[in-house]
Amino acid sequence: MLDFFKKIALLEGISLLALLFFAMPMKYMFDQEIYVKTIGMAHGILFIAYIFLALVLKFTLNWSYKLFTIIGLASIIPFGTFYVERKYLA
Repeated sequence: MLDFFKKIALLEGISLLALLFFAMPMKYMFDQEIYVKTIGMAHGILFIAYIFLALVLKFTLNWSYKLFTIIGLASIIPFGTFYVERKYLA
């Protein structure tokens, strides 16, 4: 389950970066909203999966509330999931 969470964390981090650094500039600079819709949807699904799996693993692996909070907050910070994966999930 932890390996699956790491894969979801990686994909969620990539989708956030794609949304912020590709889709949003395409929308506002070139008026191409389709990228925000598609990448945004994928990111939303991955975000929900990330939080759900973090919650499941919090109780399965008996994570502290502090660790769970750090892992949860990392999902909204660019590059945060990559940091968490290296520092806390290695």
